[in-house]
This record gives sequence, structure tokens and C-alpha cells, in this order.
Amino acid sequence: MAPALTALLWDVDGTLAETEFEGHRVAFNHSFAAAGLPWRWDRPTYARLLAVNGGHERITSFLQQAEGRAPEPGRVADLQRHKQALYTDLVRRGGLALRPGVARLVQAAAAAGLRQAIVTTSGRTAVTSLLEGAPPGVAGAFEFWICGEDVERKKPDPEAYRLALQRLEAGDQGVLVLEDSPAGLAAASGAGLPCLVCLSVATREQPASAYSAARAVVENLEDTEAGIVVHKGPACPGHQVTLSWLQRLLDTP
Repeated sequence: MAPALTALLWDVDGTLAETEFEGHRVAFNHSFAAAGLPWRWDRPTYARLLAVNGGHERITSFLQQAEGRAPEPGRVADLQRHKQALYTDLVRRGGLALRPGVARLVQAAAAAGLRQAIVTTSGRTAVTSLLEGAPPGVAGAFEFWICGEDVERKKPDPEAYRLALQRLEAGDQGVLVLEDSPAGLAAASGAGLPCLVCLSVATREQPASAYSAARAVVENLEDTEAGIVVHKGPACPGHQVTLSWLQRLLDTP
């Protein structure tokens, strides 16, 4: 018999909110402009750069390719620090919102007594700014956060999810991960955790084979018009992903 659902581990970028293209990308570009650098990442360029997880790492990789040499660490740190401040300002001005169904599902899980946590490669400042603008009851539902500063190796390495399991102190039974990307799925799978992939704007064009390890793949957690589109996994009736449907994912080997 499958274990009862006891905990949800949430990714942030692309999962809680569509932050990548109109959040992080915009902030990176403003940071470059403020530093007098000529580069502006358009959407196709940024989509390719998403293969590199972590803002500091993304800047480093890009500058190394663009300039043909490894950038000075202090220069990268300055660009990333300014980018984080710009992203925080963007979010606090209401530039980003949670994806449909996220707040409802977080609140329902909290009401049902499920434990919940954030597991992300984003920095703690970025997570703070996003959750400050979340609907009531969302931010407080998360027992703890595992952020980019807390690990040595970011996703797709499973270190962050293994650390989350240590913090839960309850083993991996009944734990379900919610992610949006192949890297996040790989991190969850590497920690031995089942995963629901909710495709984001940044990951929707990935081939189906990139998500073969997922228990289920959906377009959204809520869709009041078309209903829940399931690319993989059990049919989800109605217009919302529910806790009972999440339990079914644990019942599916």
C-alpha cells in the first residue's frame, strides 16, 4: 500500500510563479545596462541560459562565452547583487504573481495538516520578495526554505532535496515534489522522491522524454476553462489539481 501524502516540497521559479522571463531575465538585463555592458538577453537566449542553474553561475557562464575568458569573481558578484536588488524591486511593485492554483493548493495542504517547504536554487532574498506579495496564508504555510545559499551543488544535483529530507526528519515516505523543469525533476529523482511536473513557460517546449521520470506532467494546477491538461499520469477530473489527486500520484509506481 502506498504511503499517505504527508509533505509537499515546492520549487519556486516556474513552479510557484512564472518568474523567469518577465522577472529574472528583466532584472539581469537592467543589471547589465547599469554596469555599462552591451548585452541584453532576449527570450530565446535566456531560454538557452536556463540550462545553467543559479544566477551567479548563469552570469559566469555567459561572460566566459562572450568574452572568451573567465570573469573576475568580484565582477560577477556585483552584477548578481545588483540583479537581485532589481528583481526584488520588480516583485514588490507587483510585477509577478503566483501561478493559478498555487495559493489554493498550498492553503488546502496546510489546512489538511501536510508539511510544506521551499526547495529552490534561487537566493533567499528573491524568495522573500515573492512570498511577501503572496495571498494570506501562503508564506506561513512553508515550514522551512532550502535556497541556493544553503547548498554547494545546485539542481540538477539532489543535494537540496536531500537536505530538505534531513530537515523533515521523517524519511521520504509520503513526500511529493512539485517542479517545472528537467533539472528540478532530476534533483528530486536523485533524492529518491516522486515528482509532479507543472510545465512553465520556460520549460513547456522541452521534449516529453525530459520528463519520463515524473509521476505526472500537467500544464497548470488550475484551469477554469479547459480543465487540467495531463500529459502524463492519471486523469485529473475537473478544473483543479487536488490533494486527493496528488495522493493518487503516490499510488502510481
